[in-house]
Amino acid sequence: MSKAWVLGLTGGIGSGKSAAAEAFARLGIDTIDADHAARWVVEPGRPALQQIVQRFGEAILLADGQLNRAVLREHIFAEPEQRQWLEALLHPLIRAEISQYLAAAQSPYAILVSPLLVESGQYKNVQRVLVVDVPSEVQVVRALQRDQVSEEQLRAIMQTQMKRDERLRYADDVLCNAADKATLEREVLRLHEYYLTLKGGQ
Repeated sequence: MSKAWVLGLTGGIGSGKSAAAEAFARLGIDTIDADHAARWVVEPGRPALQQIVQRFGEAILLADGQLNRAVLREHIFAEPEQRQWLEALLHPLIRAEISQYLAAAQSPYAILVSPLLVESGQYKNVQRVLVVDVPSEVQVVRALQRDQVSEEQLRAIMQTQMKRDERLRYADDVLCNAADKATLEREVLRLHEYYLTLKGGQ
């Protein structure tokens, strides 16, 4: 069995990356979400969490010992140097977690889902890039419905992400997700059948 080639799946907040990834997973494709890997590396008992507590104090934890992401987010949005410190701590751990998972993938190709695929440079480690794209106004409506964040917080998150047209320049394939779920599923199936014909993603 040859090693799975890796498809990078990205898109702005609220574009439907997760829905697309789930549709690929239902077709038997191994997928790993960089955001999930980022959560695993700060689980209670993992060394990264201890270092975060040492830096920000016990107030950074919830009652059950889990990381309080909302409090952490406030710290890192307010002070850029705290964000740099956190990224320097977590990025190598997240990378290792992702590599390990992708190396063990059993499907013909595997998917790395990452909102910051391009911004973080992760796109250099994948063989092909699929951008899930929606108009910005759809993005805002969906993300506000789903994430229970203020519009201001949402705009701040969108600021850290690449502009839509810039992201599209990195795409080998674009999945337009402005319609309904059935349309998304059809598009995923069409791409999946195409991907199965590719050698090493090319």
